[in-house]
Amino acid sequence: MLRIISSSIVQAVNHQESSRIDLTPWDLQNLPTGQNQKGILFQKPTPLQEKETDQNTLIHHLKASLTKTLDYFPPLASRLATVDHEEDDSISYFIDCNNAGALFIHAAADSISISDIIKLAYVPQIVHSFFPLMASITTKVLPTHYLGYKGSIPLSNKLPLFQRWLPNGVDLPIHIPKSYLKQVYAEEFIVPPLLEERIFHFTRENIAKLKAKANAEVGTNSISSFQALLSHIWRSVIRNRNINGDEETGFCIVIGARQRLKELSESYFGNAIQDKVVTMKAKDLLKEGIGRVAWKMNRMIVGMTEESVKNFLVSWPASPQMVTMDSMTNRNKWLVTFNSPRFNVYGNDFGWGKPIAARSGPAYQFDGKIALYCGAEEGSIDIEACLSPQTLEATGKDEEFMDSVAF
Repeated sequence: MLRIISSSIVQAVNHQESSRIDLTPWDLQNLPTGQNQKGILFQKPTPLQEKETDQNTLIHHLKASLTKTLDYFPPLASRLATVDHEEDDSISYFIDCNNAGALFIHAAADSISISDIIKLAYVPQIVHSFFPLMASITTKVLPTHYLGYKGSIPLSNKLPLFQRWLPNGVDLPIHIPKSYLKQVYAEEFIVPPLLEERIFHFTRENIAKLKAKANAEVGTNSISSFQALLSHIWRSVIRNRNINGDEETGFCIVIGARQRLKELSESYFGNAIQDKVVTMKAKDLLKEGIGRVAWKMNRMIVGMTEESVKNFLVSWPASPQMVTMDSMTNRNKWLVTFNSPRFNVYGNDFGWGKPIAARSGPAYQFDGKIALYCGAEEGSIDIEACLSPQTLEATGKDEEFMDSVAF
C-alpha cells in the first residue's frame, strides 16, 4: 500500500501579475474526457538508502526545482476557470494563471520495489495509486492535455510561448452554449468492471520488419513504422475480441497539427492535435494484411492538411463538437491512441540518471486504450494496452502478434 508522508502546494517564486490563457478548439474539444495521466519512474538514488536526512534533502531539492520550473511555466500552477455569458446563455473557459500552485505529494510504497513494477508484463494496481488527481479539474491542477507541449525546452534560448494562435476570423474567448454543455455532460460513460494493462515491447529491428512487410504488401514505401505497428495491434485485438465479422470496428488516432501549420510557433505551449478515425468491418480488417490496414491509416493521416486543420478551427466555434468518452471509444468498441513514441520520456535526467519506465494513471481508462511510449533502447517502442482481461490474455497468446514482441 502507498503511505502518504506529506502533501503540499508548490508555487512559483517570481510570479508575474495574474493573466489568463483562453482555450482553443483543440483544448475545448477534449474538456469532458478528463485527465490524461502519465508518469516516469526513476531508481532511488543509492545514498538515500543510508540516511533519512538525505531523503529530506532530496524532497527539498525537488520542491525547489519545481518552484523554479513554475517561474517559466505559470500554467502548471494555474486553475481552470469559466465565465458565464448571460447575453447568449453560454460559457467560456480559460486558464487562470493565478499561481494557485502545483500539488506535491511525498509518499512511500514500503513493500514495493521497482522490479515489482517493471519486471511484470502486466501493470500492477499499485501504479494507479501513484496518480492522486481524480477530483474535478476545476478544483485541482490542470489535466496534462490542456498543458501539452512537444518535447523539452532549452530555457537558455527558447522560452515557451503561451499566447494562443488561431486563424484569422476566429475570436477568443469561444462561447459554448449551456444547452450543448448540458447535453454533453448528461452522457454517462460506464467503464467495464474489469480492465487490465499490459506492456508490449517492440525492438527497433522488429518494428523495421513490420514496416517493411506492410510496405511490401501494398507496393509502397510511404507507410511509417507507427502506422505498421498500430495496424499490427489493431488486427490482433479485434481477432481476440471475437466480435461479429460484420461489426464495424475503428481505430481513433491522435494526429499532430504542429508540423502542418507554418504559422504555429515551435515554442507554442498547448494542444495542437485532432482525432481521426479509421473504420473497417472486422472481417475485412482480419482478411487484409497489415499493409492494407496501415495504408488506410496512412491515407487518413496524409489527408489532414493545413487547409483541413484551419477549416476545423474556423468552423468549430459556430458548432462545437466536444469529445466524450462514449463518442471517442464508440462505447468501448474502438481502439484509441494516446501519447507518441516521439516524446523522449527517457531523456529526462534530474541528476538520478535516466528514467527506467513510463506508466499511465487510472483516469481515462477504457477497453481499447492504447498508449505509446518510446522504449528505453533507441528506436524501440512500448505499447501499454488497456483491455478486458480476456482480450488481453488472448492477445498475449496470439502467435502472429507476439512474434514481433520482445521479452
